[in-house]
Amino acid sequence: MELLSLRILFLLCCIFAMSECRGACAEVDSDTEAVAGKGFKLGCISCKMRREVEATATVEWYFRPKGEADFVHIYTYNEEGPLIEHDDFMDRLDWNGTKRSQDIQDGSIYLHNVTFNDTGTYRCFFNRILFYSNHENSTVISKVVQLTVVAKATRGTASIGAEVMMYVSIIGLQVWLLIEMIYCYRKISAAGEEALREAANAEYLAIASESKENCAGVQVGE
Repeated sequence: MELLSLRILFLLCCIFAMSECRGACAEVDSDTEAVAGKGFKLGCISCKMRREVEATATVEWYFRPKGEADFVHIYTYNEEGPLIEHDDFMDRLDWNGTKRSQDIQDGSIYLHNVTFNDTGTYRCFFNRILFYSNHENSTVISKVVQLTVVAKATRGTASIGAEVMMYVSIIGLQVWLLIEMIYCYRKISAAGEEALREAANAEYLAIASESKENCAGVQVGE
C-alpha cells in the first residue's frame, strides 16, 4: 500500500513538472523581414519573472513609417478585446498572442496583405499589473521590431537567429523537465526506502515482542 501511494505521488509530481514546462514562457525575438502581399507575424513576448504571481496586462502597438519622425497608435488589446486604432491597418491586423487569459505574456499580432508602406519601426507596450499579497505593482515593458518589406523572401540572419533561439529554448525546457523528473524520482525513492525500513523495523519488533511473550508463557507453564 505504501509503495502504491509513493508511485501515485511520483506520477503526480511528473504531471506537475510537465504542466510547468508547458506553461513556461520564452522570449523570442520577432522576425524582421516580410514579403509584400503575404501575411506577417509581428512578435512581441514579455515573460513574467515570477510565474506564481497573478497579473493582468494590456498591449498597445505603435508604428513609425520609414523616414517619418513620429509614431502612430495602430492597435490595442485589453480585457474588452482587440481594437484597430489606425485606418491604414483596418481589417489587416489580427490578435496572435495570449488567448483566454488577462495575464498576457505574448502580445504578438498578425499583419495581413503586407505592403511596402508597412516598412518601418513597430513598438509594442505591455502595461502589466502584478498582484502581490499586500500591494500591486505596475510595470511598462516595450519591445521594438524593425520591419523590412521585400518583394521576394530571403532567409536573413535575424530569421535564422530567431529560429535558433526558439530551438535553444525548447531544448532548455526539456532539460529542465528531465531534471525535475529525476529530482522527483530520487525524492520518492528515498521516501520509499524509508517506508520499507520502517515497515521492516515494525515487523521485527512485532516478531520480537511475540517471541518474548511466547517465552514468558512457556516459563509460566513450567
